[in-house]
Amino acid sequence: MADVVMRSIEDASGQRCVDLVRGAAGWAFVECRRDHEDAHGWRRMGEPQGGYGSQEAALDAARAAVPWSAEEGAA
Repeated sequence: MADVVMRSIEDASGQRCVDLVRGAAGWAFVECRRDHEDAHGWRRMGEPQGGYGSQEAALDAARAAVPWSAEEGAA
């Protein structure tokens, strides 16, 4: 199964997001960024961090690892 983004949470600036991804290994999260002057769109800032059993567990891990995501009230 290919990874599929199931939820994306943007920061207030619209330049960073955390994607919650579901794939063969379970749930994961990955932080992404975009530069408005670059037409490419979103770019991953690293590899997905995962193996979580649920979306909620991946979201909790993302909030702990990506400080702004908790501040954004990523509900």
